[in-house]
Amino acid sequence: MINVFWPFVLYFFLVITVVGLMTMTFLLGERHAERARDEPYESGIPGTGSARLKFDITFYLIAVFFVIFDLEALFVFAWAVGLREAGWTGYVEMTVFIGLLFVALIYLWKVGGLDLQRPVRGRADNLRTAAPLSLRRSR
Repeated sequence: MINVFWPFVLYFFLVITVVGLMTMTFLLGERHAERARDEPYESGIPGTGSARLKFDITFYLIAVFFVIFDLEALFVFAWAVGLREAGWTGYVEMTVFIGLLFVALIYLWKVGGLDLQRPVRGRADNLRTAAPLSLRRSR
């Protein structure tokens, strides 16, 4: 019976040890009341201004596009590694996948998502006229 529960007993004693160490550190540790203690450390450079800056939406769009296309490249790489096992069925599936990616890229280009000189406009501009009368906002 002890052979079954020894991982739980070991885990219990490890948890008690960690909690005990954290308690001892809290009780025996130094207390600092300086003003600089509460400020973030930025590699020795004193902080200036607020950390709450408003970034342009294009920064976030580029990040999202990068993540999306990076994951898609990962899928294509994984497919290339298993190409022999996938056969012609896998080839057709990857062709459809890359075709859909290409259609999405063209759509993104046409909507203006890749144009970094002007704000991105999507179909949200036309939602007011496409929504039913009960959902339209009154002016």
